[in-house]
Amino acid sequence: MILPLPAVAVLLGFLMLAASLFLSLRARAEVPVEMRRRWLLLGGLMAFFLVGYLAFFVIQVRRIVFPLEELTAAVFSGGALFVLIATRLTLRTLHQINVQRSRLSDANAQLLASNTILAEEIDRRQEAEATAVSRLRYLTSLHNIDTILSSSLDLRVTLKLFLDQLMPQLGIDAAAVLLLNRYTQTLEFASGHGFHTKAIEGSRERLGEGSAGTAAMERAMCHIPLLSDQGGRFQRREQLRDEGFISYCAQPLIAKGEVKGVLEVYHRKAFEPDPEWTDFLESLAVRAAIAIENATLFNDLQRSNAELIIAYDSTIEGWGRALELRDSETSGHTERVAAMTCDMARGFGIGEEKIVHIHRGALLHDIGKMAISDAILMKEGAYSDEERRIMQEHPQHAFRMLAPISYLQPALDIPYCHHERWDGTGYPRGLKGAQIPLAARIFAVADTYDALINERRYHEAWSRDRVCSYIRDQAGSHFDPEVVDRFLRMQWCREKECLLPGKGGGNVRKGEGEAAG
Repeated sequence: MILPLPAVAVLLGFLMLAASLFLSLRARAEVPVEMRRRWLLLGGLMAFFLVGYLAFFVIQVRRIVFPLEELTAAVFSGGALFVLIATRLTLRTLHQINVQRSRLSDANAQLLASNTILAEEIDRRQEAEATAVSRLRYLTSLHNIDTILSSSLDLRVTLKLFLDQLMPQLGIDAAAVLLLNRYTQTLEFASGHGFHTKAIEGSRERLGEGSAGTAAMERAMCHIPLLSDQGGRFQRREQLRDEGFISYCAQPLIAKGEVKGVLEVYHRKAFEPDPEWTDFLESLAVRAAIAIENATLFNDLQRSNAELIIAYDSTIEGWGRALELRDSETSGHTERVAAMTCDMARGFGIGEEKIVHIHRGALLHDIGKMAISDAILMKEGAYSDEERRIMQEHPQHAFRMLAPISYLQPALDIPYCHHERWDGTGYPRGLKGAQIPLAARIFAVADTYDALINERRYHEAWSRDRVCSYIRDQAGSHFDPEVVDRFLRMQWCREKECLLPGKGGGNVRKGEGEAAG
């Protein structure tokens, strides 16, 4: 059976509507709630059209008599409603699409703004991180420089090490330290690093003149970006013309409110310092100024101490010579026995730090005789028992005179104990053997030797053989045997051949410590 053309067209429309209805029903779960009613109404209209298309198809095929005008009108009305609803749905969808697009655009704008802020924040954080790293490097450098400056009190060494550390940290080509001579009020070269020639070593600027002098006078950093444009402000331009310097900074070195000098830094290219670089330079300058102050104080203290020691020793030597002036016969005795005692002490391995006290004690060994009257001290002939007792008090007088002087307390052994005897029969305390300080045991031998080998008013000068033989005889009684043994092997006795015991003795005045003058 051949279908009429209208029936075929209606059939095709039916199939398309059926497919549309199927798709609509399958997608209804994805339709937003606010559009779902219209969507269902649109599906109902599709069903209505399917029923109408089916009825029209049956009428055409079966050729049923039916008022087609009413059916067509109903279909057209339903079609118009369908179009209206579809249009509303489409417009609604377009509106939501535009709203979402606007929201998406706003979100994109916000995201872009956030990205910009984030990028700025990242830049700030990177800059802060770089600053932190730079400051950590500066702090590490300051710690290293503090360690260097505190490790030495030699000013030249300190300044050299300081400049060696300073240059890489500040990124400079050369640096110099000029110290203030407070007597001439001039800044004079003390140390430099990074210079091609030695011309900088001749640098001298008066306070208040030139770049360095101005920085010191004004107590503020002097920065010259281009040395070629400064005219006479930088006075050493000709002096340093072979160095090729472009930029210059002078930072005053101030400690405890006093200018100690100027730190000069040089660049061989244009340079403009930033605040952080300037702060770092000022921190370094403070540390350098403190180091200079400490080294100067230490050197001044050493010099003052040396001068004081020289003054003390000169005073002691003067006391010794003053004692000898009371007795012209003993001239030179004090210096000779002091030298002999020190030589022998070195032979016993005594260190130089103690030798100096032994020397002072030897020079002052008879200081107690200042309390003895000339009537007794200068008496010719033998002493009475009372005079001998008074004479033997001079070691105690020496102790009372010297003990209050802390500087001379380490030198008391000889003035106080040089008349003690090895067998315990000496004075003033009757010490025996090793109870007697070694310095006093050594001195007793030297004192006896010099007293006997030189002429005195109460005896003639003895020969060297006779003196050395006497000292040998007195070993174990008057003198420490070990000291005597070492003495006999030294230059004062070894030039003579064998010294036989029993050949000593002589006319020595009693009361003078047996053989000692």
